[in-house]
Amino acid sequence: MMKTSTFDLDVMIKSGKIESELELEQALLADRQLRLLAKSDPSLKKKRAKLRDLIGDYESKHWSLSSKVTKRQIEESNEAEDLVEEEGEFYQKRKELIKSKLSKLNLNQQEFGIILGHTSKSYMSELMNGVSPFSLKDLIVISRLLQIDLEDLVFTTIPFEERKKIERSIRKLDKPKLKLNPNEFALR
Repeated sequence: MMKTSTFDLDVMIKSGKIESELELEQALLADRQLRLLAKSDPSLKKKRAKLRDLIGDYESKHWSLSSKVTKRQIEESNEAEDLVEEEGEFYQKRKELIKSKLSKLNLNQQEFGIILGHTSKSYMSELMNGVSPFSLKDLIVISRLLQIDLEDLVFTTIPFEERKKIERSIRKLDKPKLKLNPNEFALR
C-alpha cells in the first residue's frame, strides 16, 4: 500500500528501508537532488550513499529478475512516478516563490534559515529542495513573514491508494451530508 506523499529522507534512512513504490520514487528524486547538493556540501555524500544502498536493496527485492513483477506493481510504480513528478514540480515552484520573496526583502537562503532556527546551510538546502520537510512551525513562519498562502507551501495531493481508502471509508459510513467530489483527490 502506498503511503502519503510527505517525504522525510532522515526518517527513511533511520528506518533502514524503503517500503513502497512511492517511497522508491521519492528516494530516487532525493538521490538526484543530493547529487547536486553534495557538490557544494561534501558532507551530504554519506547521506546519499546510505540512500543509494536503500534504493538498491528495494530494487533487488522487488524489481530483480528473480522476483515476479506483477501488473499491479507496474501500475503502482507508474502512479508513484506521476505523483513524485508532480511533487517535484510543486517543490520547485515553492522554492522559486520563497526565493523571490526573500530577494525582495534582501535576505538570502542562509539568513532565512537562521530566522527559522536552522543554522546548517545544507539542511536549509534540503528543506528548500523538498529533500527534508519543513516543520509546521516553519511553514507558518514562512507564510506569515513572506506573505505566502499555505496552499503554495504545502503539497496536498493524496496518493492513489490513500484516495481509494478514503473513498471506501466515506461510502461505508453512508452519511448523506458527507459528499465526495471525485475531482477533489485527482492529480492536477
